[in-house]
Amino acid sequence: MLYPAIIGIGHYFPEHVLENSHFHESLGVSDPWILERTGIRRRRIAGDHEATSDLIVPAALGCLQLAGRNADEVDAVIVATITPDHFFPSTATIVQARIGARRAWAFDLSASSAGFVYGLALARALVLSRDAKSVLVCGADKMSSIANKTDAATAILFGDGAGVVLVEEAETDGVGIIDCALRSDGAGAPFLRLPAGGSRKPPTVETVRAQEHYLVQDGAAVFRSAVSMMSDLCTAVMFRNNLQAAQIDWLVPHQANRRIMDAVATHLGVPPNRTMSNIEEVGNTWAASIPACLSQWHQSGQLDFGQRILLTSFGAGYCAGAAYLRWAIARGGGRP
Repeated sequence: MLYPAIIGIGHYFPEHVLENSHFHESLGVSDPWILERTGIRRRRIAGDHEATSDLIVPAALGCLQLAGRNADEVDAVIVATITPDHFFPSTATIVQARIGARRAWAFDLSASSAGFVYGLALARALVLSRDAKSVLVCGADKMSSIANKTDAATAILFGDGAGVVLVEEAETDGVGIIDCALRSDGAGAPFLRLPAGGSRKPPTVETVRAQEHYLVQDGAAVFRSAVSMMSDLCTAVMFRNNLQAAQIDWLVPHQANRRIMDAVATHLGVPPNRTMSNIEEVGNTWAASIPACLSQWHQSGQLDFGQRILLTSFGAGYCAGAAYLRWAIARGGGRP
């Protein structure tokens, strides 16, 4: 069977590096304290002049180049983000215009950190249904724009970045995006949210003074739900594809927190040397974390054609997802 497959991939991180030592000076928390609790040493931070689309464009162009595709061959552009350039127009339409994807229709997808897996599932469905031949899926967030720099519990976690994949039907039997599973639990909404700025509580002088335009979370509640939902979805995907832990070449969890990632891997029986992670160097980049991580591994020659990869993500909503794929890009280059 010819599955929809990732045939191109790219990523981008801003140049500015923010070390843990910055938070020792500003919040009184040490580098060892942050590293032990989160697995993060440093993160990349976009400049004031950079928006989410500015992170996506270089990643998208690199992705298309690797795939050997021109932008005008793309049928659809999906941008998974919770930090769009504007409420409207969509960031996807801005990206579509900037990369020259003149034929593509474009829209934003809001599923928090699970957004990329949701977008990947949608791209798979579009290709399978023949409603689109070539779909560009972008996961990107400028988390520094909504992180409260005075809150030690959340300021230390987040970085900025983008990861982009191009999904088309595979040319080789048996590789590609084989299965996806998605889940939401709206009861978790109060535990990870942006309090103001939408129609429920529009921006006012009072909401700005109360710092209600920054992300807030209940860390303990999020931890429990993240481990449970990601593990359950992965287990379901593994069961219906007769996939054993020993057969998984790479587990790629959302890079939320080292403890969450380790707990999911332990639950699934996947050892650390087969769990993909970039959180130490770039922090939690939300929708960008999985595609950017995959892109870095491909760029460094650590991914082989046909390898079995299990993706899993979790975010506000709650929203969670898992995807099982066989890698369809040759080591060190484009399609074989």
